[in-house]
Amino acid sequence: MQKKRPAMAVLAGALCLVTAACGGSMSTATTENAAKGGRSGAGYPVTLKNCDRTTTYTKAPSRVVVMNGASVAEVSSLLALGLGDRIVANQQSYGASEVAGRAAAIEKLPDGGVKPNDAFDIPREAMLGLRPDLVLSTTAYGFNSGNGFATRDDLASVAANSYVSPQGCDEDTSKMTIEDSYRLLRELGTIFQVKDRAEQLISASRRNVAQVSDAVRKEGGKRPRVMVVFSNMSMGGNDFSSVAANGIWNDILAKAGGTNAFASVTKNTFADLSKEKVAAEPVDALVVIGYQDKNPAAYARKLLKQFPQWPAAKNNRYVTLSDSAYLGPSNDLAVRKIGALLHPGVVGER
Repeated sequence: MQKKRPAMAVLAGALCLVTAACGGSMSTATTENAAKGGRSGAGYPVTLKNCDRTTTYTKAPSRVVVMNGASVAEVSSLLALGLGDRIVANQQSYGASEVAGRAAAIEKLPDGGVKPNDAFDIPREAMLGLRPDLVLSTTAYGFNSGNGFATRDDLASVAANSYVSPQGCDEDTSKMTIEDSYRLLRELGTIFQVKDRAEQLISASRRNVAQVSDAVRKEGGKRPRVMVVFSNMSMGGNDFSSVAANGIWNDILAKAGGTNAFASVTKNTFADLSKEKVAAEPVDALVVIGYQDKNPAAYARKLLKQFPQWPAAKNNRYVTLSDSAYLGPSNDLAVRKIGALLHPGVVGER
């Protein structure tokens, strides 16, 4: 049975809670206790330009609302920065994570008692009733009055700041890269005055990504053609309407030593493809992203059986991911997992 996504789904924003010392993952609970800065007025005021809008923070936000956005980028970044206790309402949930403890930590966050509207997010009056001092949205979609949401002006009128994540201003995430994940961490670190923690996370992630990229580059040879697809999900009218074509996953693939088999079929973030078009591509490897899917591996095996002519099927070559393939703090984990799939001789999983 195919899951129907809200219109927001096509924006797919995309996510290692890592220590600076060793570059390894740490649990969400440990990370959340690692940084408690920004509680006083030290370092304020802070001014940030966001989507051609200048916002000023006179202190660290303490009543943060995280909108859905078909993402977990913002809530995962807050947890990575040790700021989970600032969240009064979170609408983001992925149901799984490459980071131990993260999915459970997200589930424990308050939802503010909000009943989502038909756009699967917080309606205007409910938002204002939460008395936020900061609202985070993956794209500008979350502040569109036509969708039933509070606008950025509505929020400013009640002394609440608002923030749209990188590449989300025009609701087009097709040009998103891993650098946007770093920018999200850095800007949240600035807003909450936990800049050192943000830079530690960014530096550790860069090291992890570089280890994989350097190993792949030294190996040389072919860059396998990869299909990236969301499991059991429909976003259009064709058989395969949830194929990731452009966006952060392409940067992840490139750094893992691969290339997107369907990047050229559209300029959009997602491709809406017929079964025949998919069958005609010589897919070397399959990356299945599971959104609220408890068994994305079953979907992967089904695809490989459906297209036995693929090199991927002949070699049973697939990997499943969840939040690490999105905007957020864990892209280095996706790079390593895909790198280990495509280049097992030189890249190992941790």
